[in-house]
Amino acid sequence: MRTEDFDYVLPEELIAQKPLKDRDTCRLMILNRADQSITHGVFTDLLEHLQPGDLLVMNDSRVIPARLYGVKKETGARIEFLLIKRLEGDDWETMVRPGRRLKPGDVVSFCAEEGKRLEAEITGYGEDGTRIVRFRYDGIFMERLEEQGMMPLPPYIERPANDEDREDYQTVYAEYDGSVAAPTAGLHFTEDLLVRIAAKGVRLAWVTLHVGIGTFRPVKVDRIEEHHMHFEEYEVSPEAAAAINETIRAGGRVVAVGTTSVRTLESAASYDEKSGLWLVKAGPGRTDIFIYPGYEFHIVKALVTNFHLPKSTLLMLISALYDRTHILAAYEEAVRERYRFFSYGDAMLIE
Repeated sequence: MRTEDFDYVLPEELIAQKPLKDRDTCRLMILNRADQSITHGVFTDLLEHLQPGDLLVMNDSRVIPARLYGVKKETGARIEFLLIKRLEGDDWETMVRPGRRLKPGDVVSFCAEEGKRLEAEITGYGEDGTRIVRFRYDGIFMERLEEQGMMPLPPYIERPANDEDREDYQTVYAEYDGSVAAPTAGLHFTEDLLVRIAAKGVRLAWVTLHVGIGTFRPVKVDRIEEHHMHFEEYEVSPEAAAAINETIRAGGRVVAVGTTSVRTLESAASYDEKSGLWLVKAGPGRTDIFIYPGYEFHIVKALVTNFHLPKSTLLMLISALYDRTHILAAYEEAVRERYRFFSYGDAMLIE
């Protein structure tokens, strides 16, 4: 398939720049695959579409303040870092701007204050122009990062990150540090809504996938089959695996919240010959799974998701769960109905 097959026209004013005041008041588009209908509501209407015996699976990775601004020690040139992923110890793969200014041996200082020192030495080159850096700091690295870093809002949000984004760009159930972008479908849930969902007899489970920049890299090839995803780390706890497998054995639906949960569940899928069922394996893993039309889903039966960028791997993923024609028709309707798009935008349920 061609990358151009996943394009659509989006007016710029529909790209949400800020979240709504109340997370669960966003709009919800419901795509029913059984009767091919499209209906509209608000996010709390999700309760009506979840049934006792369903299992809602969410990604509990926490977004770190991964954007840093510093100066090159030798010249004073202003440098921007975007941390991509931790490699080992204090070594990170990092996007840098402007990249031409930095070579191995260069040092960038973010804070020189005694007791709060944070700096990084360039130690090598990564993929696609990234740099490998080693941080030096006083005290605890994550404390220094919290002090000096900013939330890594995506580039289509055309404003600097602020203090409110430290809470807004984080799910209410975020627990494990590691993501450089939010699993945005989860941003719509409140603690109260999760309590109400559980009270209906819907089970809740959490998996962890640390969202890397690879999820959002543009597809630069003409044919999508030639695109390669970057690796991301995930973990499925024994408790989550047990809940997922019990739901599958009982004939219930596994409803994923967000494409990162989908990628985790499908990456952890394993065929069980004894039962003849696809189940998930507990434990850590690394995945570069790329889901696009033609993929056969083994675990996920329904999906809560946001509206995604044109020609993105995320749009290709949801087109695999339904089909490209119906997804693009739904996006055209979302534009007509003035839905809010992308990270701080509205939501969609594919059931």
